[in-house]
Amino acid sequence: MNENPLMILLYVGVAVYVGNMYREDYKASRSGQPNSGAMPGATAVSVGAYVVGVIGALLLLGLETGGEIALGVADEQSQMVWFFVFAIVAAGVVEEVIFRGFLVVENKGRALLIASCVGFSLIFAIIHAHFWSTEDGFEWTFTAKAFLSTGILFANSLWFYAIRFGPWNPNRSIFPCMLAHAASNLGVFVVKLVQGYVVF
Repeated sequence: MNENPLMILLYVGVAVYVGNMYREDYKASRSGQPNSGAMPGATAVSVGAYVVGVIGALLLLGLETGGEIALGVADEQSQMVWFFVFAIVAAGVVEEVIFRGFLVVENKGRALLIASCVGFSLIFAIIHAHFWSTEDGFEWTFTAKAFLSTGILFANSLWFYAIRFGPWNPNRSIFPCMLAHAASNLGVFVVKLVQGYVVF
């Protein structure tokens, strides 16, 4: 994602706008008069689903960090400007609405649900662009770090789908997915900060 402050501000603005739409749909659902065109997953959920989601996301982050250390690729981290933290928290809303909200095949049977979760998780992982770089012109980067990061992104996406469609979330609320995604991204920021890859 672009680290231009104006682009980050725009991205955060989109997240706030979408979040407000969800808030309104959630309030309508809680009042017993749900909106007919409500955003997907704007439903109530237990606190337990939030806890399960965040713990799983942080365990995957721990696995990624440990994997980087074990493979000796921890020093291949990309740098991040400090204010990018706002964009990565906003991504917890925007990316969840796109992937766990709209890019999933619901109500067509369990097989199609699972297949769509796997397929869109693969897309989710690949579009994060660890397999290529455009810093000095386009070049492929099929490195151990790229495979690890892409694999973890794939696992994260599967986990976020599991949070939404798992038995702990009978109303298929998207809110625990948003919180787990934001917690994972904040965790990445903290790891980069501790390792000295956040630029102030």
